[in-house]
Amino acid sequence: MVRAESKKVKKMDQAIIRKMELDDLDEVMSVELASFQSPWKREDFEFDLIKNRFSHYLVMEKAGRVVAYCGVWIVMESAQITNIAVLPDERGNQYGETLFNQMMKLTKRFGAEELTLEVRESNHVAQKIYQKFGLEVVATRENYYPDQEDAYVMWVKLI
Repeated sequence: MVRAESKKVKKMDQAIIRKMELDDLDEVMSVELASFQSPWKREDFEFDLIKNRFSHYLVMEKAGRVVAYCGVWIVMESAQITNIAVLPDERGNQYGETLFNQMMKLTKRFGAEELTLEVRESNHVAQKIYQKFGLEVVATRENYYPDQEDAYVMWVKLI
């Protein structure tokens, strides 16, 4: 009996990755606001989900709630990660890495040959994750963020 109960708990804790829907936006905004000093507005996500034919978003859901999300714009052979975030209390579980891996696979399926993103110069945890996937720093955008912190531009060839 104990074994069956522990299997149920484990199954409920399992995270799934799926396409973001408009109904996810309340939870996505919770992740966004908890993760960034300069968060996107809800309208930005709505625009991307409804009107931007180049955008694609994935969410990671655990126990019925969104714990992470990732967005990308794919224009011809180029993919640009727009944002990726994990709820602070869910960090350290490799959710960001798993979600990023799935997003890279999605970009390849859509024909992208290269992928870029910007990351805060101080965000060493994210940089290490991106480096695992072959991304390298190719430039610096000075004073990129509203608080004047620089951003590293990271890039990888996908094929």
